Amino acid sequence: MSQPSSEVSHTRNFCIIAHIDHGKSTLADRLLEVTHTLDRTQMSSAQVLDDMELEKERGITIKSHAVQMKYQKAGGEEYILNLIDTPGHVDFSYEVSRSLAACEGALLVVDATQGVEAQTIANLYLAIEAGLEIIPVINKIDLPSSDVEGVASQIIDLIGIDREDILQVSAKAGTGVDELMAAIIMRIPAPEDNKHLPLRALIFDSVFDPYRGAVVYLRIVDGVLRKGDRVKFFANDKLYTADEIGTMSLKRQPKEELASGNVGYLICSIKDVKDAKVGDTVTLADTPAAAPLSGYKDVKPMVYSGLYPVNSNEFEDLRESLEKLSLNDASLVYTPETSVALGFGFRCGFLGLLHMEIIQERLEREYNVNIITTVPNVEYRVIMTNSDMAVVDNPSKMPETSRIGHVEEPYVSMQIITLSEYIGNIMKLGMERRGEYRNTDYLDSTRVNMHFEFPLAEIVFDFHDKLKSISKGYASMDYEYTGYRESDLVKLDVLLNGEPVDALSIIVHRSKAYEWGRKLCQKLKGIIPKQMYEVAIQAAIGSRVISRETISAMRKNVLAKCYGGDISRKRKLLEKQKEGKKRMKQVGRVEVPQEAFLAILNIDE
Repeated sequence: MSQPSSEVSHTRNFCIIAHIDHGKSTLADRLLEVTHTLDRTQMSSAQVLDDMELEKERGITIKSHAVQMKYQKAGGEEYILNLIDTPGHVDFSYEVSRSLAACEGALLVVDATQGVEAQTIANLYLAIEAGLEIIPVINKIDLPSSDVEGVASQIIDLIGIDREDILQVSAKAGTGVDELMAAIIMRIPAPEDNKHLPLRALIFDSVFDPYRGAVVYLRIVDGVLRKGDRVKFFANDKLYTADEIGTMSLKRQPKEELASGNVGYLICSIKDVKDAKVGDTVTLADTPAAAPLSGYKDVKPMVYSGLYPVNSNEFEDLRESLEKLSLNDASLVYTPETSVALGFGFRCGFLGLLHMEIIQERLEREYNVNIITTVPNVEYRVIMTNSDMAVVDNPSKMPETSRIGHVEEPYVSMQIITLSEYIGNIMKLGMERRGEYRNTDYLDSTRVNMHFEFPLAEIVFDFHDKLKSISKGYASMDYEYTGYRESDLVKLDVLLNGEPVDALSIIVHRSKAYEWGRKLCQKLKGIIPKQMYEVAIQAAIGSRVISRETISAMRKNVLAKCYGGDISRKRKLLEKQKEGKKRMKQVGRVEVPQEAFLAILNIDE
């Protein structure tokens, strides 16, 4: 039985784009209620689509979700609405772009109290590039501090829309949701009816089911997918049989076929979620499409960090926890590594800082693994004197200085939206972090959009916190990777009694190396406990020591028993103690507490 063409004309595929905490998930709850997909008694908690505890706590969407709703207009016509919820953070911008590619329209949600922010603009541009119909929605209009007209004028300046086209809702109270439903049906176009073409389906997400394998979420762009069809994945040329297909309300609903324009899921015994890549195209194995859908790319990690168990006996627990996490997160990359200081652990690659924080928090919360994290760093390209290229994601792998021709580091283009009174503070922060200022756009009389280019390494830790503190929480940022550039970078080693500690090595710009070396030595002096012998803490670039601090020995008072008497007797005891300390120094190793490895993260405090 084929899908009637009227069903395609009565289908609407849309997503919601917004900055973190602008009410995206709460608005999704109201849509589920209005369409009777769920009623209030079935809603065990707010933000139904955010099913992770962390998502609810932080007010962000980490994993995208899709849900199908049926809505009946007053005249009795029934519409099928597919809402594809998207992550809101910059780290997941590729996933957002694929979710947008599966839609024809987008609700642009802006908080009436906060106005347009950086991620709103970034995701809006992605939606415009994808050719989506944009419906601007001002949320939280019932709050006393809301400025509806001010925010409306920002939206008009941004996308050049008429004032009457901007909808006003309160997702929490449910005000204006019926008008929003009418706008979705009126303004978002129906998908094209391409049933006659060979099958092409876009994968926009996948999750792992322990009993069924990877469950692929897809949008049928062309053709028809039937249960039992043999399918092929373009990215890896693997063949599978469609064991089950269907649509998604909050639970999976099996169907015999999915036709062009529809959104659904596919289960075909995929053992590894990494085989179902976001952005890939699914086609039929027997009558394949000539070419995949455009826009697919391999997602590469941008930030690297070492994860080590606090207790070395927990190494296997950490391995198992990472394996389980990577089943549901194809973008998490990890390889085993060893460190002289920290023992056995893993080098992990993350999409960005938020992604790294979430993985660490989930390891500690959901799997009860206590971990030490090394300083996050980026992937550098080292061009050798013989023109070979080495990729360095760990400072300990940096080649010797004599073999290095030059080093390249990744740069990002960043926009910062803030109040105009904080421009000076942000310019100062930009200069400190080797930022290159580009230009400033005024969004209205009080808010500005500043454009910078930064080395990714400079924003990889504590930049966001610093930005929030100097702007009293008003600034928001968004960045986009632009490419590699040559930089004067050096590896800064920390030596304890002449022995390098690999876990404390960092790659820094030469202009900052002396300052970092000095601060790090001072910090470690306060953290490392006194030993029975003197400990030298040195920061060095190659063989050149640039900073030194000394931890004096813990000294037993051997003269306590000498009351009076000749000085030569006291000297003899001190000489004897000195000899003993020398011997200890030769065999002794410095005990380094766990806090020392975190010292680099808060070096400015």
